[in-house]
Amino acid sequence: MPVSRSLAALCGFAVLGLALTACDDQANGQIIAHHDERHVETVSNLVIGGCHRFPEGVTRVDNYTTSSLLMYTTPDCTVPPGGESVYLDGPSSDNVVRATGQWRSFSFAPE
Repeated sequence: MPVSRSLAALCGFAVLGLALTACDDQANGQIIAHHDERHVETVSNLVIGGCHRFPEGVTRVDNYTTSSLLMYTTPDCTVPPGGESVYLDGPSSDNVVRATGQWRSFSFAPE
């Protein structure tokens, strides 16, 4: 039984719509973390929501995504009393300032 052209077109648009909305929840690209000169972690295509932890403290982050990051010295993406988060635009890199301590987590900045 042949499928009508309008039904086929509707199904095609529905699949395309689902694919495009799925991309909005991901930061396409890579985030590479280092501790001094040693590579710590590379993560790709992360979900934008929530807090992401590094396996250990890092001193440099290379953000090769088109999304901006907020870097934290705490493991739970909170700002300690008297502290602050660091904004890292994408794509770019940043080194931690020794006085603030190592970064332990990050979240995606609201767009």
